Amino acid sequence: MRKKIFNIIQIGSKDDLPSRLFDIGLTVVILLNILVTFLETFKELSDLSTLFTIIEGVTVAVFCIEYILRLITADYLYPEDSKLKSRLHFMISFDGVVDLLTILPFMFLSGFIAFRILRIVRIFHLFRINTHYDSFNVIRMVLHDRWKQIGSSLVIIFIIMLAASLGMYSVEHVENPGFENAFSGMWWSVSALLTVGYGDIYPITVIGKIMGILIAFAGVGLVAIPTGIISAGFVEQYRLNSDADKQHHDIDKIEEIIITAGHEYAGKRVLELKEKYGYTLYMVIRDELTLLPTDNLILKENDIAVIRSERLVKAEKTKKKK
Repeated sequence: MRKKIFNIIQIGSKDDLPSRLFDIGLTVVILLNILVTFLETFKELSDLSTLFTIIEGVTVAVFCIEYILRLITADYLYPEDSKLKSRLHFMISFDGVVDLLTILPFMFLSGFIAFRILRIVRIFHLFRINTHYDSFNVIRMVLHDRWKQIGSSLVIIFIIMLAASLGMYSVEHVENPGFENAFSGMWWSVSALLTVGYGDIYPITVIGKIMGILIAFAGVGLVAIPTGIISAGFVEQYRLNSDADKQHHDIDKIEEIIITAGHEYAGKRVLELKEKYGYTLYMVIRDELTLLPTDNLILKENDIAVIRSERLVKAEKTKKKK
């Protein structure tokens, strides 16, 4: 029974009807809970506060049941751990923390303000539904693969932001009451470097205005750094996915050719094979090395060329037409 429950509450294949219905139902409950939290902020709807409380109580009860089910089936999610350790593992995981923080605010609505703020965490409940779909996976993989570059760019932005805040404070604080301390300079540098420009604090001295111009121009370039890194990551990820799909569909058209002594391919460059025979080389195995087939790579005796033959592709197309 626990195994069946685990298969249902985990994001499964689209063909698994019970799991699919559970995912849809949970998504509806999450959206309904968030909608109620949103509508509660309108004074015009204060007469419906009792209805909102009931709906919120029902949805939170669903969250509690889901949390308990995930907790008792955690050993299937972490099969390498014992039952106790797997449940602790789930409790400190992203999903477990989000689930718990989704439940706690309802129990402490009249208590500390921190618990009321935690109601916002319910929005992150939707991430678990999305993490198993390709579109969200692409975002996750890009951020995972490029986190070092993104982190480095954010460090650069922070350093320049700190320098800009201290510099602006130094030249403005005497004549400009808006820059009363270094934090005021930090607030201004954030709005300037990130091209927001709130306008509540601004330089009035000549030197301050010149610095403001330079910092504003620098901000345009700084914001483009992490944006460019992430954009390049998306392009690379989609290209890899496209290549993987293409190779998957053409797997039956791949050949291995052993370059023996006197073979017509021996001594020829990869570019020549592409132009003369229409081959697409995926790799060249030489001794114990796997070589990438660059255009200038020369095939040698005893090499193994893994190719996709256009002749096989054309033959397949001709067969389909017949």
